[in-house]
Amino acid sequence: MVRGAVLAVVHAVVAVVVAAVKAGNPTGQSVVEAVSLGVLVGVAAVWAAVDGWRQVPERGTAWVVAALVAGVGSAVLQVIGRGIFVDQTGVSALGGALTGGAAFSALLVLLPAGLGLVVGPRLDPDRPREDEDEPVRAKPSPRPRG
Repeated sequence: MVRGAVLAVVHAVVAVVVAAVKAGNPTGQSVVEAVSLGVLVGVAAVWAAVDGWRQVPERGTAWVVAALVAGVGSAVLQVIGRGIFVDQTGVSALGGALTGGAAFSALLVLLPAGLGLVVGPRLDPDRPREDEDEPVRAKPSPRPRG
């Protein structure tokens, strides 16, 4: 739940900053949008990779819930933030934000988190992965070597 709330705030802040840049310079925002998208993807991927590396229990379920919470939470926070800081966005924008915007934000969390969950456990080569069987060990010889 904490992951989702934190990511909702991060997504909303980035969306409000991008909207403010667009309002100030409508033709020069492509670089800002690309960098912000990369930041959002990177945050989810790195956080999930760390969860995978630390072998957090039930991390897959936690990230699905985080994606859903982040999607809905960021949609509401984006509308509030744009209304306060950028323009006069009102409650009428909430419907579109809760459908398309929430789905896009949820995917921006879920897809990189899935990648991070796959990559994270493989970062430590000495630790056996969950999907591997125990390593086969050689049986000790019954007679002493000499």
